[in-house]
Amino acid sequence: MARIYQLHPDNPQVRHVEAIRDALRQGAVMLYPTDTVYAIGCDLHVKSAVERVRQIKQLSNDKPLTFLCSSLSNIAEYAQVSDAAYRLIRRLIPGPYTFLLPATKQVPRLVMSPKRKTTGIRVPDHTICQALLQALGNPIISTSATTIAQCTEEMPQMTDPPMSSIELFDQLDKLVDLIIDNRSPISLQVSTILDLTTDQPTIVRKGRGWEAVAEWVTEIEV
Repeated sequence: MARIYQLHPDNPQVRHVEAIRDALRQGAVMLYPTDTVYAIGCDLHVKSAVERVRQIKQLSNDKPLTFLCSSLSNIAEYAQVSDAAYRLIRRLIPGPYTFLLPATKQVPRLVMSPKRKTTGIRVPDHTICQALLQALGNPIISTSATTIAQCTEEMPQMTDPPMSSIELFDQLDKLVDLIIDNRSPISLQVSTILDLTTDQPTIVRKGRGWEAVAEWVTEIEV
């Protein structure tokens, strides 16, 4: 059974944030809120935890995992950012966008796309996420939890993600070590994915906030 931490959405309690940080460093996997959907996450640099996230999501090793960074300078440690990509990212962060970028050696192989050598990075506009990133001092894996909830044994016929945090927590309680509850409604809006690996940025997935980039990103892949 997972341990539940109730964090204030605007002023997360320092003692709880520090306890979560310590657990992540020791390999814990958590269920936590972001500025888009609830996510499954762990410390980017704890291999055993990343492997557990892959198992929970049933992802093969050729499927990349997205992770959260605290800032643009933090992104530059884990990805090669061109001048054009830098200008676009600077306009959009923090926010509901995932940027596909060429990975640096700082990104574990278990996280990046093995064929393209790319990685997906977000800078969330979310107080709890930022508090955890600052406390941990390095990125946090972030992969949608609602898609996992659709496939649990308890509700195999479920066609839509759970609409309440109670349903989500109940379904994933046995799969994670920690659950972070900020007492806010569950969001079903995914992030917009932008491919910035070439000179012409493209929208790979339309999600929250995609309209805001339409004037800069003209080629759209659906």
